[in-house]
Amino acid sequence: MAVTGASTAETVEAVFRIESARIIAGVTRIVRDVGIAEELAQDALVAALEQWPESGVPDRPGAWLMATAKHRAIDLVRRKETYARKLAEVGRALEDVPPPGPGDPAESAGSAEDIDDDLLRLIFTACHPVLSTRARIALTLRLLGGLTTEEIARAFLAPEPTVAQRIVRAKRTLAKAGVPFEVPYGADRAARVSSVLEVIYLIFNEGYSATAGDDLVRPALCEDALRLARVLAGLMPEEPEVHGLAALLEFQASRIAARTGPDGEPVLLADQNRSRWNRMLIARGIEALRRAGHGPYSVQAAIAACHARTIRYEDTDWATIAALYGRLMALTPSPVVELNRAVAVSMAEGPAAGLKLVDALAAEPALKDYHLLPSVRGDLLERLGRDGEARAEFERAASLTRNARERELLRARAARSQAAPGD
Repeated sequence: MAVTGASTAETVEAVFRIESARIIAGVTRIVRDVGIAEELAQDALVAALEQWPESGVPDRPGAWLMATAKHRAIDLVRRKETYARKLAEVGRALEDVPPPGPGDPAESAGSAEDIDDDLLRLIFTACHPVLSTRARIALTLRLLGGLTTEEIARAFLAPEPTVAQRIVRAKRTLAKAGVPFEVPYGADRAARVSSVLEVIYLIFNEGYSATAGDDLVRPALCEDALRLARVLAGLMPEEPEVHGLAALLEFQASRIAARTGPDGEPVLLADQNRSRWNRMLIARGIEALRRAGHGPYSVQAAIAACHARTIRYEDTDWATIAALYGRLMALTPSPVVELNRAVAVSMAEGPAAGLKLVDALAAEPALKDYHLLPSVRGDLLERLGRDGEARAEFERAASLTRNARERELLRARAARSQAAPGD
């Protein structure tokens, strides 16, 4: 039964948003080019917009879109193979060489395979190390997240033409490099899995704590990353670090509703209303953590679990968290990890112990313009009663952050840190 054009268009767009990654993945297996596959998926979308208002929405709209896109892909392959065959026949005629026997490889290109395998291949292709980190993020959100170029640009506060060019260049780079549409195995697998996990982690982090703009949190990006992590965990159940990342994101996502106040202002961990933490996501995180390993994401998930399991902030097991950060430092040494360890140590052993570690990081080039270094130092100085010094640190942190909400919070903390007598 036909429906109105407006409602049909909304239905088509909703279905395509859900199914686009699988459609692109299925078509890429046939044409071996993600750029062409995305164009053919868009062609199927246009066909649905043209046909469904008259014929009605199919019972299985996702399957209809997939079949339409695959038929177009097979037609394209056949046209290319026919053209190539004719060129070859001309060449053989010139050389007086008899042609080979009949056969149409285009038919085998459309043979049925497990769609999950195609989706996994698409994830590894979009996150291929031949692309820059920003290109991997943009292409993943486009192909797997179903986001438009405008939505990606808005999420990362980048000009839309810049993001569009980034995506176009990424597709060209993959085609030029001849990146195979496959799941890597052997020695290459670990590095490629690491690249995929990094992309999902970075997408989530940008949503969880936006680097710039007027909003502290962008939940839609967190949801996209969490969905990708869940899909990947389902596709790669034998990979412990995949479950480690999924657990970490489940735990972090459980706190999103409590991280901001009614007007979007940041709410510090100590002040969050833990009844607003999502217990279902915490339960999912605990289940994923059981299947995690001992890698960096798994250790971060264990840290997040310490917070998630604690009903009251004052009951937090900071000694265990500090020890876990020590383990993380051994796995992936970085000034940022050490700064987080310093915070945990300050809570377990007192602000003076934490300040000693923070001051040792002052000369780190990587933290030169990192606003959280003076922010943490200001907090520790305030706890030690050195209010004048704390105020200067909060003001410096406010000058370094590009996020408006964080800047407001840091300036408010600076204003509250009045200089003590004789300071």
